[in-house]
Amino acid sequence: MANGLITPVILSGGSGTRLWPMSRRDYPKQFLPLAGDDSMLQDTALRAYDPSHFGPVLVVCNEEHRFMVAEQLRNQDQPPQGILLEPVARNTAPALAAAALWLLDRDPDAMMLVLPSDHAVKDAEAFRAAAIVAAQAAQSGQLVTFGITPRAPETGFGYIAAGDTMSEFEGVRRVDGFVEKPELAIAEGFVAGGNHFWNSGMFVFRADALIAEIERFTPEVVTATRNAVNVGTEDLDFFRLDRAAFEAAPSVSIDYAVMEKTDKAAVVPVDMGWSDVGSWRALWEIGAKDVAGNVVVGDVMQFGSRDCYLRSDGTLIAAIGLEDFVVVASSDAVLVAPKDEVQHVRDIVEQLGLDGRSEAVTFPEVYRPWGWYKTLNTGPGFHVNRITLHAGGRVSLRRHRHAAQHWMIVDGIAQVTLEDQQHTLNPGESISIPAGAAHALATTDDRPLSLIEVQAGPNAGKDEFERLENT
Repeated sequence: MANGLITPVILSGGSGTRLWPMSRRDYPKQFLPLAGDDSMLQDTALRAYDPSHFGPVLVVCNEEHRFMVAEQLRNQDQPPQGILLEPVARNTAPALAAAALWLLDRDPDAMMLVLPSDHAVKDAEAFRAAAIVAAQAAQSGQLVTFGITPRAPETGFGYIAAGDTMSEFEGVRRVDGFVEKPELAIAEGFVAGGNHFWNSGMFVFRADALIAEIERFTPEVVTATRNAVNVGTEDLDFFRLDRAAFEAAPSVSIDYAVMEKTDKAAVVPVDMGWSDVGSWRALWEIGAKDVAGNVVVGDVMQFGSRDCYLRSDGTLIAAIGLEDFVVVASSDAVLVAPKDEVQHVRDIVEQLGLDGRSEAVTFPEVYRPWGWYKTLNTGPGFHVNRITLHAGGRVSLRRHRHAAQHWMIVDGIAQVTLEDQQHTLNPGESISIPAGAAHALATTDDRPLSLIEVQAGPNAGKDEFERLENT
């Protein structure tokens, strides 16, 4: 830690199939406001915001999600230190090795705070305090994880067996072992004994200590990721890991590659209101409930229902007399399942994929930090969208090289930048944007902006554009 700051490294590569129909391949759960007003990625970054202890975040994400990551962080004035792009999914060990090597090229004393992007934490202060304690032990070469004080004998989580307290680091214990998802009777014993904690998947370690231990146990991961970083390229806000080199890395988790083998594992037990938001049941458990135990989100009417999770991000839900059910409606799909059966949602998603259904991949509405757009019609050489910007929303300066656009304002007032000129457009007015022209779009007041966009050209409808500004 040459500058004394810990680098939060956010892993944003998950697909979130168990939270379909809201989470989909092209817009997975970490980009959605499932546990609050902000997206889960934004919540994760804000949780690690403390300029006195933490530096700017470093995000490792799927190449296809790069603009969503950049826009969401920019939208909350949290520019990242970097965004590393994985050309293929290779699990957490290669992702963290690449992040560590990238950091070591810039700071030989780099300290990493590893955070999945899809967890919920109610007590951010307790989280930050635990991270600072963990960093003190990590400075000496320990690989430190967070052990969550279990609230119940949960069989869906792995457990950490905590050993002796480390006398030199208050609040840190040695790790005696890791236990994969146990049977109920074993989990009950863990909770009663008080020495087992849920495995959170969050870590703190020096980047050089992590690389040394991966090299010790799984050297092929370091070889492949070092090549991927050395041959990687800068691209605007992003760092592209070399595809061929990264593909050579084995797909292996950091737990299996290192943590279950190393003699340097330590744990900081902490109670911070943590939840692995992996299912609709988990969101029901952490959600604000009415007097009948229902969590109700969006356009929902219910009578006589109990202990249900009812959420609409699209059409109206009317629920009568349901008990222990999950009902989730998007604009193009509805999920109905008993709470105890929601683990089978991934089977639905798999079948949708096998059937070639678009509902497994994308939404009719595509959500962005500035608002959303919906495809109204498409065909050879043309594509029609309805675009809505939130109040204060702005689409950054960019150009489409192969498609011309025509914008007709429906509601609100638009501020359009076209090359070097500014245009203010009212409802009923329109503007044409030639292919290759630099353009930006913004609202002008505290009202949303709605417009119809018609694209024309050989690549109309394809999300191919060049970003021309980094702010």
